[in-house]
Amino acid sequence: MHKSKFLGAAFAASLLASLPSAANAALPDPVRDLIDAAVATGDEAKVRTVIDLALTTNPDDAVELETIRAFVLAELAAAKAAEEQAKQQEIRTAGLFENWSGKGEFGAFQATGNSSNTGVTAGLTVQRDGINWRHNLTARVDYQRANGVTTREQFLARYEPNINISDDFYVYALAQYERDRFQGFSGRYAVSGGIGYQVLDEEDIQLSVKAGPAYRVTEFVDGRSESRIAGLVGVDFDWSITDRLKLTHDTNAVAETGGSATVIIDSSNTSLDLVTGLNAKINSSLSARLSYAIEYDSNPPPGAVQTDTLSRITLIYDF
Repeated sequence: MHKSKFLGAAFAASLLASLPSAANAALPDPVRDLIDAAVATGDEAKVRTVIDLALTTNPDDAVELETIRAFVLAELAAAKAAEEQAKQQEIRTAGLFENWSGKGEFGAFQATGNSSNTGVTAGLTVQRDGINWRHNLTARVDYQRANGVTTREQFLARYEPNINISDDFYVYALAQYERDRFQGFSGRYAVSGGIGYQVLDEEDIQLSVKAGPAYRVTEFVDGRSESRIAGLVGVDFDWSITDRLKLTHDTNAVAETGGSATVIIDSSNTSLDLVTGLNAKINSSLSARLSYAIEYDSNPPPGAVQTDTLSRITLIYDF
């Protein structure tokens, strides 16, 4: 968790030292120590609780404690406002290559479907958060080669910027490239734009959904090419079960139509990419991940099957 540069033990000490001397002198040492500890957390609820308990056990010091509560809560609010202002200023003045965070992933996979094999997998995800903008870039490679023959070669690259239009709603854009010759296409390009909604945004659980029209071009391995209007639906779910265990689920469904983005039931080809994973934290930067992916095409090229699955076990490094 991010540690505030405005709050902490030093802040608590300086804050209480700046109280009116009469209030300082009247407080018994144990009571002052408890208030010190509560202020150091920066949690207003804890400060209120500690002072409420102190009022119960030290009614004779009620005037001093009420003075301290009003003073401390006002100073905490001012410190947090200053911290937020400093963060926003830092974001506004950041250079193009600053304020990026992300994770790198490397491990092994087991595939079934159009190819049945075991190979290596690698991925990279980076994100940059602005005041209202957020940029997400994702790249993934699954590759396997045996006896001089490539038996798995799948590439994915995605760029998704979005902008907040309220606390819960955002507008997104998406550009995506895929390549999987074993599924029958040498290149599949998709662009989309639409609206997203943050259904849940709690400390331990987040759920967001998005939907919008899309346009997709598919280049098949036999030389054919198709361009279609499509519709995109996305779901992103994260649940931190414990401090070290996290469940994730991501779904992206693209339904191609014969030329209308509204008649998704009469689709020419619906593709579904569903990934569910479990992350176990090893330390502050390193996690182990076990994931299961289903990739489905309702109308694959001749000779290809509709469903592929991939089981991955990887190590993730956060930076």
